[in-house]
Amino acid sequence: MARMHTSKRGKSHSTRPIRLEVPEWCTKTPEEVEELVIKLSKQGHQPSKIGLFLRDQYGVPLCKAITGKTITQILKDHGQALKVPEDLFHLIQRAINLRRHLEEARKDLHSSYGLRLIESKIRRLVKYYRKKAVLPSDWKYTPSEAALLIR
Repeated sequence: MARMHTSKRGKSHSTRPIRLEVPEWCTKTPEEVEELVIKLSKQGHQPSKIGLFLRDQYGVPLCKAITGKTITQILKDHGQALKVPEDLFHLIQRAINLRRHLEEARKDLHSSYGLRLIESKIRRLVKYYRKKAVLPSDWKYTPSEAALLIR
């Protein structure tokens, strides 16, 4: 499938394990995996980084296969969930950095166009997350409030 704002295809990526069964070589128990997730979250890592750490350093192929819950569900159960979903958080961060760049270089038309594309992606994601009740129904994206939210 093609990407939204370019004429190219998507990036290549690693694939998740096909089966949701725990492999024989994985020796971690569900309690150990949950403790690792909480420990890594307290160190300040985001859910995608936690998954990478579990895979690369602790030999956990897929958290959901072992615990029956995703990393975000585990964090939510322990009261450490993020205020904003991670993909939306990163898009807001990009928009803030681009706004900061445009304050210095006002005539950079390519970047201003990129900012419009990023903010349209943010608005679509916000609409989706409001519909799925991940964000409150009155949550709106405004650049000034988003800068405070990120910091």
